[in-house]
Amino acid sequence: MSETPQLENIPEDTGKGLSNGMDTKQKEELELAAVYVSDAQHNRNIFFETQPQAVRLYLLYNHWLLVVLLYFFIIVNLLLAVVEQPALLPVPTWASMLVELVCLSVFSGRLVHYAKVIPRDKFWKDPKNLCILVILLLTLVDMIIYGALKATDIYSVRWSRVFRPLLLVNFTEGRQLRRAFRSIRNALPQILSVFLLFIFSILIFSLMALKLFGKRGLKTNSGKPYFTNFLEIVFDLYVLVTTANSPDIMMPAYNASSFFAVFFVIFILINTYIFMSVFLAVVYNNYKKYLKEEVRQLVRTKRHKMVRAFAILQERREGLEEPVVSHASWNQLVRLVQADLSHAHRELLWSVADQHNQGYIGKLAFVQLADLLNIQVIAVKSRPHPLQRWSPSLYLSTPSRWLCRAVQHRVFVMVYDVIILVNAVFIGLDEEDPLIRNSEWFFLALYLLEILLKLYAMEPRAFYSRHNFWNWFDTIIIVSALVATIINTAMTSVGGYSSRQILDIVFTLRVLRLIRVVDSIKRFRVIINTLIKIGPTMLTFAQLIIVVYYIFAMVGMELFQGRIQFFDSDSPGKHSCGNPALQDSSFAQLNYCKNNFNNVVSSFILLVELTVVNQDDLGPPNLVDAMETTDNNLRTGEPQTRLMFKISSTRYRTVDSLLQRMFEADLDPEDFGGEDDPEESSNFNFSNPVFSSI
Repeated sequence: MSETPQLENIPEDTGKGLSNGMDTKQKEELELAAVYVSDAQHNRNIFFETQPQAVRLYLLYNHWLLVVLLYFFIIVNLLLAVVEQPALLPVPTWASMLVELVCLSVFSGRLVHYAKVIPRDKFWKDPKNLCILVILLLTLVDMIIYGALKATDIYSVRWSRVFRPLLLVNFTEGRQLRRAFRSIRNALPQILSVFLLFIFSILIFSLMALKLFGKRGLKTNSGKPYFTNFLEIVFDLYVLVTTANSPDIMMPAYNASSFFAVFFVIFILINTYIFMSVFLAVVYNNYKKYLKEEVRQLVRTKRHKMVRAFAILQERREGLEEPVVSHASWNQLVRLVQADLSHAHRELLWSVADQHNQGYIGKLAFVQLADLLNIQVIAVKSRPHPLQRWSPSLYLSTPSRWLCRAVQHRVFVMVYDVIILVNAVFIGLDEEDPLIRNSEWFFLALYLLEILLKLYAMEPRAFYSRHNFWNWFDTIIIVSALVATIINTAMTSVGGYSSRQILDIVFTLRVLRLIRVVDSIKRFRVIINTLIKIGPTMLTFAQLIIVVYYIFAMVGMELFQGRIQFFDSDSPGKHSCGNPALQDSSFAQLNYCKNNFNNVVSSFILLVELTVVNQDDLGPPNLVDAMETTDNNLRTGEPQTRLMFKISSTRYRTVDSLLQRMFEADLDPEDFGGEDDPEESSNFNFSNPVFSSI
């Protein structure tokens, strides 16, 4: 945009009249168009009925409160494992089963609501719905069986718990998770060939190791025969690929002859560096390939929905060959789709769509509405400082203006960066020294002074706007540290204070204060902004990991609960972990007894330990491509108009929008994903690509 639109001259009532001057049929058509646009904006692909009652039910189905309620009960259902046997926090069986029954009722209600929205034949053809229905029925049967056996003191297994995370996948809101699963599933055939070749390489090296070392009578450090069992060799070499047992596994052979080190060096070069690199490349390329195809389908579906909305709102004008949508209709539509948008925000979006100020837009510009709604727009209103309103002569005086300029100057930031670094040195020194301990009050006073000076120089509401993360972070950390330090000092001075909990909080807050220096260094700020931007995408894969971990944790608890027990350091049972088979074993000697499946928390920690090995994490490719190159914070020192907008074209409200921008360049801008004849039946809708998926 080359110039700022003059928003003041546009009347506020533009686009109003949804309730006045519009008959029932027009209202229903506008509501249907709004549903299409909302689905395109949020990338929902649900085959819903287009009758007015079904549309209203569909709007209710997508209401944010019902979605939050669904996720709340899904989380509660997953957290029941904390109080179920083997329990971390034991509660009566009837209490946990009552909560689970409430969760099942909510899930059933959600499923019934969905069945009212879409055609009945489509509902029964969708594997997701069948999967949810089967899970609910199996869970109910398992609850009845478990409750009956529990009442008669007969041991039973809650086998239905492994199905709980699948609800997170199969409800319509889990489309991101299903897309990740589908991409992994589609990439497996290509990955399998590389994996089989990798396994073949390990088997060849294992056979070679058996022939080289099996008859030499070598011993391990524990006195066991070295490389005499083929299956054990396969396992040891497989672990060596992760470098978790390096160099221990090669030392017996290397001690016997330095020449044998060549065998292990070649093995590591081929299997760790070459095969793992190839494996990673194949996984990444195939996953990206299928994800790209998924996103292309999403883009086509999004455009197709926008075309359907355009077909509802379009009108013919003299002198124009193509149908158009007027400003009034567009405004009414946006008010329905996103009611919280201000009038100025709507007019800004319209000025982007109608660049020639014609009062109407064509199909191509209308289709871009979903993307415009997903772009984050920050509106900054210029307000006078409260002190300026209360005492203008004082606040606008020369000393006051000089102080404001000094606070906003770069030197002020640099001075406090130095103070933070000095504070870091003091934090690392001995806390018992009175000088070091009392210096904390000095640094707290400096930090509080900094916040007060910034509030004096900047308008408070602008300083604490929701987009100024670092200002909120500074204030919360400093105020929390001040409160914790006062409480700690007061409790210490009166005596009888023995707990370290508050002291730990104080120390943690002191260290967290050092993070403030990140905001002062531009490159650091870019990295943090990048991590924040890719956070929603990483959250999708975090959900995927939780699903897998939860299933394995439930199976592990049923199979291995009570097999390993944790004892205090002074207990004789620690030498066997409560299991005679582990008496004086290396497992017990290394104090691994707490790694067990005795409750859900221990199970998750154990699974994480099994996942993590001694190797460097591989960062995602092309991470730098996602980095922002502009500062997110609006500089307050620059002249501002009455109302200013900041549009960041690299920041989007949804993960789908971010993914689409990655691959949308490969599509023709006029590829609307299907037939767009407005004369088609009004009941036309789109096939759901997830019907045949997970």
